[in-house]
Amino acid sequence: MQITLKLFATFRTARFKIAPQEVPAGTKCLAIVINLGLTEDEVGVVLVNGRHATLDHILHDNDTLSLFPLVGGG
Repeated sequence: MQITLKLFATFRTARFKIAPQEVPAGTKCLAIVINLGLTEDEVGVVLVNGRHATLDHILHDNDTLSLFPLVGGG
């Protein structure tokens, strides 16, 4: 199945901004994060089709997954 993957802020470094991805049916958001070489602890916000989701969310054909890093500051 095909999804659209959007990366934000530092996740774009040496990667991409938006890219289509071919993934097997039943793929969870966490699998995409791991394939990018990221860890769960680095991910601050996960959106699927513009709505908050967890890393355990199962993706469906034509979904858009947006990943944002944790933001630090004080």
